[in-house]
Amino acid sequence: MDNSYRIAVASSDGIVVNQHFGHADRFLIYDVTDSGNCNLAEIRSAEPVCSFRDHDDEKLKKNMKILQDCKYLLVSKIGNGASMCAEQFGITAMELLDWIENSIRKVISYE
Repeated sequence: MDNSYRIAVASSDGIVVNQHFGHADRFLIYDVTDSGNCNLAEIRSAEPVCSFRDHDDEKLKKNMKILQDCKYLLVSKIGNGASMCAEQFGITAMELLDWIENSIRKVISYE
């Protein structure tokens, strides 16, 4: 049985989970194997959803479609509306402001 999955990470520097979902212009995509090993698979460009306090629903859905093959989404912050939208795409959003490696280990432990 294949228990591998993908994790999308919002990071501006590739080191720390440090971006609000709505401000992210890229997502790092990590593959997690059955044995719990992970590696960076790709970087996907996105269009930031938020502009000041307003957000664009079409951009939100477009970004979720970009990430729909991911099981988890790691961000520093995500609003309730975006989190619920992620759930509709089968993605579990988690606010884990930490080193990417530590955050992914927390997800693997949670899994």
